[in-house]
Amino acid sequence: MIVSSSQQNERQTSASSGSKALKRVDPLSVLPVFFRLTGKRVLVAGGGEGAAWKAQLLAATGATVMVHAEELSEIFRHIMDNAPEGETYIWSRRNWATDSFEGIQLAVCEAETDAEAKAFFSSAKAAGVPVNVIDNPPFCEFQFGSIVNRSPAVVAISTDGAAPILGQAIRRRIETLLPRSLSRWAELAKSVRAEVTERLTPGTARRLFWERFVDRAFTSDVGETARADVVADSHRIASSNIASAGRVTLVGAGPGDAELLTLKAVRVLQSADIILFDDLVSTEVLELARREAKRMLVGKRGGRESCKQDDINTMMVSLAKAGKHVVRLKGGDPMIFGRAGEEIEVLRAENIPVSVVPGITSALAMAAALGASLTHRDHAQSVRFITGHSRNGVLPASIDWKMVADPATTTIFYMGGRMAGEIAARLKSCGMDNATPVVAVSGIARPDERRWSGFLSNLPECVDKLGTEQPLLIGVGRVFAGTLKNCTGDELAPVQISAGS
Repeated sequence: MIVSSSQQNERQTSASSGSKALKRVDPLSVLPVFFRLTGKRVLVAGGGEGAAWKAQLLAATGATVMVHAEELSEIFRHIMDNAPEGETYIWSRRNWATDSFEGIQLAVCEAETDAEAKAFFSSAKAAGVPVNVIDNPPFCEFQFGSIVNRSPAVVAISTDGAAPILGQAIRRRIETLLPRSLSRWAELAKSVRAEVTERLTPGTARRLFWERFVDRAFTSDVGETARADVVADSHRIASSNIASAGRVTLVGAGPGDAELLTLKAVRVLQSADIILFDDLVSTEVLELARREAKRMLVGKRGGRESCKQDDINTMMVSLAKAGKHVVRLKGGDPMIFGRAGEEIEVLRAENIPVSVVPGITSALAMAAALGASLTHRDHAQSVRFITGHSRNGVLPASIDWKMVADPATTTIFYMGGRMAGEIAARLKSCGMDNATPVVAVSGIARPDERRWSGFLSNLPECVDKLGTEQPLLIGVGRVFAGTLKNCTGDELAPVQISAGS
């Protein structure tokens, strides 16, 4: 098809005008593709250790590996002599030549010099064969990434040759996330796919089946009845209206750092139809959600125009009744000052299934960041989480300040920035020592995190310096003594720390 310059400009303008609505794919340094090589012939030139490992990898795909080398290393001989059934090597005891590329699908070479690398690369190109010269990126059309093998589920990692060790580190992390049994579950998925596709209609029904399948795959091994169980599940979905029934999942997004999200939270985000998220949920967390999921900001922030809780409740009910899987994504943990109780009551009253995925609450993220055990047995026998403001925007009237002032208690005030002066005054009036260690952290686990540590007597002025634009936590108790710095020569002198370490 020939496109005129005017048509091209029109299309470019149209694409540009819609760019805000359509999320583009970020630039890719390489295109990840997977070659099916079963029964194909591949060429491995060279008999050294590097060629041996590449030959073994290619043979594992079911390819016939044509080895061209005058001599083979001991490792290469061992690999070939002990090849399992299904792996095929054919050794030609000669160096590669231009006729070596006939009928070849991929070509790999362990070249001793750049001249040999260039010659092999040019010959492969002339023959139209994709080529890789081991450890010589200028002469590679494709690369071997680090592999996590749960075949038929295979994960490949590439750093475009820039940092192979980084690729290996990423592979190790993924290895810990994927159970070994995933390979058997993937085989089972392949065996039931056609049957499920025929039985279940595209859309909600099918996705519900595969979501349940994935939950099984990540939480259990493949038992004798696994196939019968998943097939029975597809029958249940097909013969009932379960797929059309909506549901709501309350998910804790943690304090901001996407790496603090639980694995279960990630899986739920991947299954969402609609995500109602708070203003404090980070972009990095939202990026983990299913690409097709609709995202709706319903955030509530102190001192700012906010979505009313009643409106959020109504929205969840109406979307769930429309058959959607609604994820209510909340900063921190939904059950700690997250109004989860109110939302659960409303949903249950409407007979809408609701479940909760906990998250790391900000107080625990703060304790970890500061290296302060909230219940250090030498300093505290209890810990309290207290909201810094009530429905009316002031300190709750029900707080027992005498109990809070107990020196054997650690107290964390959530959303207490604007009440810092009154908090300090109430604690001092109940007998708490002015020299009690205190910390304040703004934007915990976020790039703009800021910390202060000092004494109860300094709390109001230092919170004023931190500001209240970001969510602010105040920690009071002897467990925070280790966060104090000796800056002036005086014992336990307070210090302002501009950013989290």
